[in-house]
Amino acid sequence: MATATVNRRFPRRISRMRLQEHFFGWLFILPVVIGVCAFQFYPILVSIYASLTNWTGLNNPSFVGIDNYTRLVTDDRFFRLTLRNTAYYTLGSIPLSMGLALLLALLCNRSMRMVYWYRTAFFAPNVTSTVAISLVWFWLYAPDVGLINWVLSLVGITGPAWLSSLVWAMPAVIVVGVWQHVGYPMLILLAGLQGIPESLYEAAKLDGAGALARFRRVTLPLLTPSLFFLLITQFISSFQVFGLIYVMTQGGPANATNVYIHYLYQNAFAFGRLGYASAMAWVLFLLIALITLVQWQMQRRWVFYE
Repeated sequence: MATATVNRRFPRRISRMRLQEHFFGWLFILPVVIGVCAFQFYPILVSIYASLTNWTGLNNPSFVGIDNYTRLVTDDRFFRLTLRNTAYYTLGSIPLSMGLALLLALLCNRSMRMVYWYRTAFFAPNVTSTVAISLVWFWLYAPDVGLINWVLSLVGITGPAWLSSLVWAMPAVIVVGVWQHVGYPMLILLAGLQGIPESLYEAAKLDGAGALARFRRVTLPLLTPSLFFLLITQFISSFQVFGLIYVMTQGGPANATNVYIHYLYQNAFAFGRLGYASAMAWVLFLLIALITLVQWQMQRRWVFYE
């Protein structure tokens, strides 16, 4: 009889203990849940509603449906211009960044003195303030007193007004962007290189493979997962470039460097069109999601091993 009573009470004790565990667990994560809801989910819901309204941030939002989206794709020539400029920046920066990062990773993967200092030096611009970097490079690009044009004058070349030129402004910004952010892909590729077994290189040497053949047949195929990861992350970050443009060119000259995020910022805080800017933000999200999905589908055709 006593045993039966204990067996009936034991499940209740277990359920109470689990209830207490769940209660204290949710109690501990409650501040995080509140923060995520207040500062992430709620702004997302507000931006969805705002994109369907005519809202300046000061007036009462008036519902306009999909008019903001229709205007974006049909009437706004600056929308198409900034998309082209963003694509220009993306197609110019990603190959340079990944190519330079691979070269630096190969150099830093060698056994040599002070290699840790080299890695730190290459990564340091990535954690440096974008405003500080932009101001330094703004001085370097100065047409009359800038260091770059002074060096070019030593060999008889008259340097252009880099940031005031319709031709050279975007390439100049791309160079700064690559210089600042090359450290992150370098570290990712360096980690990938250090994960390749040395036995594979030794086997390739025994088969008579030279340095170039070992790179093509061993290094590059085994770095494919890292390269694929970087291709997605670099694409997303390049489509969101803002700080360099805002400090160095303000979108000029003549909107030659006015990229998508800078134009979104102008609509939201300079032109007072928060509803329109919210629609731009969601169009950007859909574009990035679509291109990322295409990249994931193309990943299946990548060769990981040969």
